Amino acid sequence: MSDLAQILVAARQLGLRIATAESCTGGMVAVALTDLPGSSDIFDCGFVTYSNQAKVQMLGVNPQSLNTHGAVSEAVAQEMAEGALVRSTAGLAIAITGIAGPGGSDVKPEGRVCFGLARRDRPTQVETLNFGPLGREKVRLAARDHALGLLMRALM
Repeated sequence: MSDLAQILVAARQLGLRIATAESCTGGMVAVALTDLPGSSDIFDCGFVTYSNQAKVQMLGVNPQSLNTHGAVSEAVAQEMAEGALVRSTAGLAIAITGIAGPGGSDVKPEGRVCFGLARRDRPTQVETLNFGPLGREKVRLAARDHALGLLMRALM
């Protein structure tokens, strides 16, 4: 059984539906989950909030968080994940915000991605990974795969 199929089985056993809140991955996690037969049992919805305005309007991210920390921050990843829970029927949400490239800065280099994992009635987890300047496609794929791994670990 593939890791993705295990996500479906574990979520089904726990009675949890999943929501995604994605920026730099543009919906890649939602696509990976919904490519699986039977995903309608566990996948609630996906938010692709590429712009700051979309993060505020669709997920309720605080504009002050964006101004203070920037979109690529653990603070914003946390608010994205928590916003996805509030705005869905999901019990588990994964959020991704990062700099896929090209570009970035000394402070926030290309390949930096922040993740938020929110689950009802549990503290939200956040983390930042620096994948490095792998190129846009590879950073996005690495971020997608890491997010799917976070979901799997949350369900185990």
